[in-house]
Amino acid sequence: MASQEAVVAAMVTPFKYSNRVVLRTILGRGDGGLGLLGVRVVVGGWVRSAKEVKKEPAVVVQPDVGSSPLPQRDVSCVEILQTRIPFLRSIIRVLGGGDSYPPHREKTDIVLPKLPSTVFLQVSDGSCVASLKVVVESTIASPGQIMPTGTCILAEGVLKLPAVEGKHAIELQAEKILHIGTVDQEKYPLSKKRLPIGSLRDFSHFKPRTTTVASVMRMRDALTHATHNFFQNNGFLYVQVPIITTTDAEGFSETFIVTTLLGKSAEKVEPKYVHEIEGVSLEALKAAIKEKSNLVEELKRSDSNKEALVAALRDLRKTNELAQQLESREELHPGASLNKADEINFSEDFFSRQAYLTVSGRLHLQSYACSLGNVYSFGPRFRAERHESMKHVAEMWMVELEMAFSQLEDAMTCAEDFLKFLCKSVLENCMGEINFFSKRFDKTNVDRLQSIISSSFERISYTQAVDALKQVTDNKFETKVEWGISLTEEHETYLVGEIYKRPVIIYNYPKKIKPFYMRVNDDGKTVAAFDVVVPKAGTLIRGSQNEERMSMLSTRIKELGIRSEEYEWYMDLRRHGTVKNSGFSVAFEHVVLFATGLVDVADVIPFPRSYGKANN
Repeated sequence: MASQEAVVAAMVTPFKYSNRVVLRTILGRGDGGLGLLGVRVVVGGWVRSAKEVKKEPAVVVQPDVGSSPLPQRDVSCVEILQTRIPFLRSIIRVLGGGDSYPPHREKTDIVLPKLPSTVFLQVSDGSCVASLKVVVESTIASPGQIMPTGTCILAEGVLKLPAVEGKHAIELQAEKILHIGTVDQEKYPLSKKRLPIGSLRDFSHFKPRTTTVASVMRMRDALTHATHNFFQNNGFLYVQVPIITTTDAEGFSETFIVTTLLGKSAEKVEPKYVHEIEGVSLEALKAAIKEKSNLVEELKRSDSNKEALVAALRDLRKTNELAQQLESREELHPGASLNKADEINFSEDFFSRQAYLTVSGRLHLQSYACSLGNVYSFGPRFRAERHESMKHVAEMWMVELEMAFSQLEDAMTCAEDFLKFLCKSVLENCMGEINFFSKRFDKTNVDRLQSIISSSFERISYTQAVDALKQVTDNKFETKVEWGISLTEEHETYLVGEIYKRPVIIYNYPKKIKPFYMRVNDDGKTVAAFDVVVPKAGTLIRGSQNEERMSMLSTRIKELGIRSEEYEWYMDLRRHGTVKNSGFSVAFEHVVLFATGLVDVADVIPFPRSYGKANN
């Protein structure tokens, strides 16, 4: 018997750095915890819901004369008094006066001790979807303190079978409450049940207490581990690329400027473009930003002229810089305007030159691939885009890799293997969460994940994709299909959902719609780039074989009007010991969206940052 108890105790070993048992170790068992009946544990968590059941007072029944005596039990004075209150009130009224005396009102309300009760709490500690029922007697803790949603409790007790059959296989009969973290119900944002997930975005610090967001984070964690496992198991080295860079990896991205000059003095707050404008007002700049933003959005929707989009983005970025720095100047000197005399001197800045938050780490990774062979990185990337989107926010995490001595076909094969590995891993390790999302949001997500694992990805060229879409007669696309455009989400959805009915890898895109560093094909019109497109989620992976020819790379930089001095270090990789290389990048949040069935990227990021929104 002692050895059996020791085995059971080993199954519920407390967390190494505290004395509590994580609920997953109890509720995640195949028997739902039934094998742990009678085990004493300490659990901690937050109350999801609560119910209080009052205990009715016992009523004393007098036996009839001559009948056999009833079994006797102890009766408290309170219980006797409660059964005699109507009779006592009648005596008081009779003795207190009659018709010849004015009525004398006595206060007859008697404040009695509250009746004992039992509180049933649904407690979660975030380790799994399921919650544990914790039974607490009112003699142990005040129901008013422990019942509000969000209350934190630490309880010690024994695991028992529920008194009433229900969805719970086991419950904890609390014997001690070791800690209570009370909640102000009037101010606590999660007091209401089943809040829409969109309403939680303003409370990023509380939203992981919900079942939905907690499940997202556990799946995100599993996908993070799977990402590292895939690359570590396949001979890649993990390299951390810089968050602050002096290079725009794509050549035309909207970047965040990093500077320490703002706020130091009025003379150091002026933008580098000030010599082009005199006496401009902040209102005029804001109006210009709105107009230029509309132009950018129109060009993005049409995707018909990549060069015009690049120019418009550059112009918008320049105007944004002016407006941001003029706002900072006006905070110091209200009413001040830009003038020709004061221009930022970035040589006096922290890095002695203009720097940005990185939008991609692929260029930096290529320098390490040219020395170490196969490398990958996993970290945050930043884009200062001012429009709202369910697929993009200002800060997103990217998985990026580069492989030396590899070409386009190699990168496409690696991308397919990587995506299949992620789907298999999440099905093996997060079935509880996946079932939750299937019931709550998307009934097809299990089949969708399994189809990725079992499918053979269709590989088609961009030209083949355009030709297939042109032959569609039963569907009218918002953006006209013609060679040279960027394929929109509706085009990609139709390709994978209606034409090929499986994941598709599209390769050899027009060079005008892809970054400068991608290898130009022999036709001179396309580059060795590819996108991996899957049902519902659209494009999850973007990759390419990179241009290793010095002359061709220089030509591409000139064609796009990029400042070549920013890329001298990158050109050095082609000057000295060049090698054919390829790689790809994965928007990690898009993979999480695909796995969960959710639709807004802000719901799968712990603390989303988007235009006008950075609450904490």
